[in-house]
Amino acid sequence: MDRSDVGRRVSVRRLTGFADNNRPVFRDVIGVLVSWDDEGLTVVPRTGGPVSFDERLLVAGKTVPLFPARRAPLPPVDPVGLRRTAARGWPAVEQEQLGEWTLRASAGFTRRANSALALGDPGLPLDRALAAVRTWYAARGLPALLEVSAPGSPEGLREELERRGATWTTRTLVRVAPLAGLARGGAPAALDRVRLSRTADAARLSLYRRAGGGPAEEEAALRVVNGGPSVWFADVPGTGPDRTPQAVGRCVVDGPWAGFGAVEVAPHARRAGLATAVMAVLAARAAEESATGGYLQVGAENSGAIALYDELGFTTSHTYQYALLPQG
Repeated sequence: MDRSDVGRRVSVRRLTGFADNNRPVFRDVIGVLVSWDDEGLTVVPRTGGPVSFDERLLVAGKTVPLFPARRAPLPPVDPVGLRRTAARGWPAVEQEQLGEWTLRASAGFTRRANSALALGDPGLPLDRALAAVRTWYAARGLPALLEVSAPGSPEGLREELERRGATWTTRTLVRVAPLAGLARGGAPAALDRVRLSRTADAARLSLYRRAGGGPAEEEAALRVVNGGPSVWFADVPGTGPDRTPQAVGRCVVDGPWAGFGAVEVAPHARRAGLATAVMAVLAARAAEESATGGYLQVGAENSGAIALYDELGFTTSHTYQYALLPQG
């Protein structure tokens, strides 16, 4: 094991002190090696916080296989609960409650983080609730978008939106799959190239097609993608001097669920199994944290991604759409 193994799963033995008879005391830790520099090493184990120690205390270390995810049934799928889990996993920079609805704004970075999550009762009649939504987003210079799902959104909301002349986007599919099958995917050669990290920087986001824009949006993007209960990033480093990633992916673990997103492969590196490998490594880490089910969100028109997810065992749980309220 050496510094090139940062991002891999490792088993490390370190010196922690000496017993009364001056015998050395060692402790082992298995987890992801997230850093190794002049300040020392940090390993994130299956449970508990990161373990950091001085390089001089390292006694032995080696890379180990991915966590062997055990077959387990898919968690019970509650569409409303899963929508709220997904919202926690992609947290907006600014959030405010309107009854049970959540108003979200993030300088325009992704519709998910810049729309009203219209689940449950807004605590107001629908006409007043929609007026409040329009006012809140207008104050931030953003279009008034609502995320409308069935089941979950209040009865009559779709009809009221259509009465007001709202514009609807293409449906988004929420797809689920048991995690163990995902963790067992990927060719060994591709899996060996994947590295894990706890945070994403601008270099990793450079491959994510929804990132970009001005400084405010770039700052919001980093806050959104790095937010969530237990976030992991995977990338396949490039071979050039700048090590620009050839593939990236993100996973957020929240109880029994692991949410996958931001999976992208550079055009020149496609058809080499990198997307499957990225998802497999992320799934194995999520399983190590006791998750048993995976979910993701994909546009109904994205036939290429849907075909890949079909192969990985994903099925559609429910759908949602964004509604854009007209101005004025």
